[in-house]
Amino acid sequence: MLDLLARTPVMPIIWIHEADTAVGVARALVEGGVTVFEVLLRTPAALQAVEAVRRHVPEATVGAGTLLCAADVQRALDAGAQFGVTPGLVPDLAQAAVRLQLPLLPGVWTASEVMSAMAWGFEALKLFPANGLQGVQQIEHLQGVFPRARFCPTGGIKPEHIPQYLALRSCPTVGGSWVTPQALVAARDYPAITALALQAAAFTSARVA
Repeated sequence: MLDLLARTPVMPIIWIHEADTAVGVARALVEGGVTVFEVLLRTPAALQAVEAVRRHVPEATVGAGTLLCAADVQRALDAGAQFGVTPGLVPDLAQAAVRLQLPLLPGVWTASEVMSAMAWGFEALKLFPANGLQGVQQIEHLQGVFPRARFCPTGGIKPEHIPQYLALRSCPTVGGSWVTPQALVAARDYPAITALALQAAAFTSARVA
Protein backbone atom coordinates (compact mmCIF):
# COMPACT_ATOMS: atom_id res chain seq x y z
CA MET A 1 0.00 0.00 0.00
CA LEU A 2 2.91 2.35 0.68
CA ASP A 3 4.11 1.83 -2.89
CA LEU A 4 0.65 2.62 -4.25
CA LEU A 5 0.46 5.88 -2.32
CA ALA A 6 3.85 6.87 -3.69
CA ARG A 7 2.46 6.77 -7.24
CA THR A 8 0.12 9.75 -6.93
CA PRO A 9 -0.14 12.90 -4.81
CA VAL A 10 -3.94 12.84 -5.05
CA MET A 11 -6.07 9.68 -4.97
CA PRO A 12 -9.55 10.30 -6.40
CA ILE A 13 -12.52 8.88 -4.52
CA ILE A 14 -15.25 7.98 -6.97
CA TRP A 15 -18.99 7.39 -6.67
CA ILE A 16 -20.23 5.23 -9.56
CA HIS A 17 -24.00 4.99 -9.97
CA GLU A 18 -23.92 3.57 -13.50
CA ALA A 19 -21.33 0.87 -14.11
CA ASP A 20 -20.91 1.76 -17.78
CA THR A 21 -19.41 5.15 -16.81
CA ALA A 22 -16.53 3.56 -14.90
CA VAL A 23 -14.32 2.84 -17.89
CA GLY A 24 -14.71 6.36 -19.25
CA VAL A 25 -13.88 7.88 -15.87
CA ALA A 26 -10.84 5.61 -15.45
CA ARG A 27 -9.52 6.44 -18.90
CA ALA A 28 -10.04 10.15 -18.25
CA LEU A 29 -8.05 9.94 -15.02
CA VAL A 30 -5.22 7.97 -16.63
CA GLU A 31 -5.06 10.48 -19.48
CA GLY A 32 -4.63 13.20 -16.86
CA GLY A 33 -1.77 11.34 -15.18
CA VAL A 34 -3.68 9.82 -12.25
CA THR A 35 -3.51 6.03 -12.24
CA VAL A 36 -4.48 5.13 -8.64
CA PHE A 37 -8.04 5.70 -7.44
CA GLU A 38 -10.75 4.34 -5.18
CA VAL A 39 -14.29 3.32 -6.12
CA LEU A 40 -16.66 3.53 -3.16
CA LEU A 41 -18.71 0.41 -2.49
CA ARG A 42 -21.75 2.51 -1.65
CA THR A 43 -23.80 1.92 -4.79
CA PRO A 44 -25.18 -1.23 -6.44
CA ALA A 45 -22.97 -0.55 -9.47
CA ALA A 46 -19.67 -0.29 -7.60
CA LEU A 47 -18.39 -3.86 -7.84
CA GLN A 48 -19.32 -4.11 -11.50
CA ALA A 49 -17.47 -0.83 -12.03
CA VAL A 50 -14.31 -2.23 -10.43
CA GLU A 51 -14.54 -5.31 -12.67
CA ALA A 52 -14.94 -3.15 -15.78
CA VAL A 53 -11.95 -0.97 -14.96
CA ARG A 54 -9.73 -4.00 -14.36
CA ARG A 55 -10.82 -5.51 -17.67
CA HIS A 56 -10.61 -2.44 -19.88
CA VAL A 57 -8.09 -0.04 -18.28
CA PRO A 58 -5.03 -2.10 -17.33
CA GLU A 59 -2.95 1.05 -16.77
CA ALA A 60 -5.10 1.91 -13.75
CA THR A 61 -4.78 0.63 -10.20
CA VAL A 62 -8.29 0.52 -8.76
CA GLY A 63 -9.22 0.05 -5.12
CA ALA A 64 -12.51 -0.60 -3.38
CA GLY A 65 -13.54 1.82 -0.65
CA THR A 66 -15.82 1.72 2.37
CA LEU A 67 -14.93 -1.87 3.26
CA LEU A 68 -16.70 -2.55 6.56
CA CYS A 69 -16.32 -6.29 7.22
CA ALA A 70 -14.54 -9.46 6.14
CA ALA A 71 -17.20 -10.18 3.52
CA ASP A 72 -16.48 -6.84 1.90
CA VAL A 73 -12.81 -7.77 1.56
CA GLN A 74 -13.76 -10.95 -0.25
CA ARG A 75 -16.23 -9.15 -2.51
CA ALA A 76 -13.64 -6.54 -3.39
CA LEU A 77 -11.07 -9.19 -4.29
CA ASP A 78 -13.60 -11.13 -6.34
CA ALA A 79 -14.31 -7.99 -8.33
CA GLY A 80 -10.60 -7.50 -8.99
CA ALA A 81 -9.84 -4.66 -6.58
CA GLN A 82 -6.10 -4.16 -6.16
CA PHE A 83 -6.38 -2.55 -2.74
CA GLY A 84 -9.01 -1.74 -0.13
CA VAL A 85 -9.88 1.36 1.89
CA THR A 86 -11.81 1.43 5.14
CA PRO A 87 -13.28 4.20 7.34
CA GLY A 88 -11.98 2.40 10.45
CA LEU A 89 -10.57 -0.97 11.49
CA VAL A 90 -12.08 -3.89 13.37
CA PRO A 91 -10.44 -7.30 13.98
CA ASP A 92 -12.40 -9.38 11.45
CA LEU A 93 -11.74 -6.85 8.71
CA ALA A 94 -8.03 -6.64 9.51
CA GLN A 95 -7.73 -10.41 9.72
CA ALA A 96 -9.43 -10.90 6.36
CA ALA A 97 -7.18 -8.37 4.63
CA VAL A 98 -4.06 -10.02 6.03
CA ARG A 99 -5.26 -13.54 5.25
CA LEU A 100 -6.35 -12.70 1.72
CA GLN A 101 -3.32 -10.44 1.13
CA LEU A 102 -5.32 -7.41 0.05
CA PRO A 103 -3.29 -4.20 0.44
CA LEU A 104 -5.33 -2.12 2.86
CA LEU A 105 -5.59 1.56 3.75
CA PRO A 106 -7.44 1.48 7.10
CA GLY A 107 -9.06 4.56 8.55
CA VAL A 108 -7.65 6.05 11.76
CA TRP A 109 -7.78 9.29 13.72
CA THR A 110 -6.42 8.70 17.23
CA ALA A 111 -3.07 7.40 18.46
CA SER A 112 -4.79 4.26 19.76
CA GLU A 113 -6.25 3.56 16.33
CA VAL A 114 -2.84 4.03 14.72
CA MET A 115 -1.31 1.61 17.23
CA SER A 116 -4.01 -0.96 16.54
CA ALA A 117 -3.58 -0.71 12.76
CA MET A 118 0.21 -0.94 12.99
CA ALA A 119 -0.08 -3.99 15.24
CA TRP A 120 -1.78 -5.71 12.28
CA GLY A 121 1.10 -4.65 10.05
CA PHE A 122 -0.55 -1.66 8.37
CA GLU A 123 1.72 1.37 8.04
CA ALA A 124 -0.18 3.18 5.27
CA LEU A 125 -3.20 4.74 6.98
CA LYS A 126 -6.20 6.82 5.98
CA LEU A 127 -6.67 9.81 8.28
CA PHE A 128 -10.44 10.19 8.39
CA PRO A 129 -12.27 12.47 8.59
CA ALA A 130 -9.65 15.12 7.89
CA ASN A 131 -12.26 17.93 7.94
CA GLY A 132 -10.41 20.29 5.65
CA LEU A 133 -7.22 21.54 7.26
CA GLN A 134 -7.95 20.09 10.71
CA GLY A 135 -6.09 16.94 9.71
CA VAL A 136 -2.81 18.80 9.15
CA GLN A 137 -2.38 19.41 12.86
CA GLN A 138 -3.44 15.86 13.67
CA ILE A 139 -0.81 14.38 11.36
CA GLU A 140 1.81 16.71 12.83
CA HIS A 141 1.02 15.26 16.27
CA LEU A 142 0.95 11.65 15.10
CA GLN A 143 4.01 11.59 12.87
CA GLY A 144 6.31 12.42 15.75
CA VAL A 145 5.12 9.38 17.69
CA PHE A 146 4.79 7.03 14.69
CA PRO A 147 7.66 7.83 12.31
CA ARG A 148 7.01 4.75 10.12
CA ALA A 149 3.37 5.60 9.52
CA ARG A 150 2.25 7.25 6.30
CA PHE A 151 -1.08 9.05 6.10
CA CYS A 152 -3.58 9.63 3.31
CA PRO A 153 -6.05 12.18 4.71
CA THR A 154 -9.56 12.31 3.26
CA GLY A 155 -12.76 14.14 4.07
CA GLY A 156 -13.53 17.76 3.25
CA ILE A 157 -10.15 18.48 1.65
CA LYS A 158 -10.15 21.11 -1.10
CA PRO A 159 -7.42 21.63 -3.70
CA GLU A 160 -6.11 24.69 -1.88
CA HIS A 161 -5.48 22.57 1.23
CA ILE A 162 -3.34 19.98 -0.52
CA PRO A 163 0.08 21.71 -0.45
CA GLN A 164 -0.10 21.99 3.34
CA TYR A 165 -0.73 18.25 3.63
CA LEU A 166 1.94 17.23 1.15
CA ALA A 167 4.47 19.42 2.97
CA LEU A 168 4.25 16.95 5.88
CA ARG A 169 6.93 14.26 5.67
CA SER A 170 4.48 11.48 6.53
CA CYS A 171 1.76 12.52 4.04
CA PRO A 172 2.57 11.36 0.49
CA THR A 173 -1.01 11.36 -0.79
CA VAL A 174 -4.31 13.13 -0.21
CA GLY A 175 -7.66 11.52 -1.03
CA GLY A 176 -10.48 13.55 -2.51
CA SER A 177 -13.68 13.41 -4.51
CA TRP A 178 -13.14 16.80 -6.15
CA VAL A 179 -11.25 15.17 -9.05
CA THR A 180 -14.35 13.20 -10.05
CA PRO A 181 -17.41 15.26 -9.06
CA GLN A 182 -20.61 13.27 -9.24
CA ALA A 183 -22.13 15.81 -11.63
CA LEU A 184 -19.30 15.34 -14.14
CA VAL A 185 -19.43 11.55 -13.80
CA ALA A 186 -23.19 11.53 -14.34
CA ALA A 187 -22.83 13.84 -17.35
CA ARG A 188 -19.99 11.65 -18.72
CA ASP A 189 -17.92 14.79 -19.11
CA TYR A 190 -14.64 12.94 -19.40
CA PRO A 191 -12.59 15.87 -20.78
CA ALA A 192 -13.48 17.88 -17.68
CA ILE A 193 -12.40 14.99 -15.45
CA THR A 194 -9.10 14.77 -17.35
CA ALA A 195 -8.55 18.48 -16.73
CA LEU A 196 -9.07 17.96 -12.99
CA ALA A 197 -6.76 14.93 -13.05
CA LEU A 198 -4.04 17.06 -14.63
CA GLN A 199 -4.52 19.56 -11.82
CA ALA A 200 -4.27 16.74 -9.25
CA ALA A 201 -1.16 15.20 -10.80
CA ALA A 202 0.57 18.59 -10.74
CA PHE A 203 0.65 18.49 -6.93
CA THR A 204 3.62 16.12 -7.20
CA SER A 205 5.82 19.21 -6.95
CA ALA A 206 4.41 19.93 -3.48
CA ARG A 207 5.60 16.65 -2.00
CA VAL A 208 8.45 16.48 0.48
CA ALA A 209 11.49 15.03 -1.27
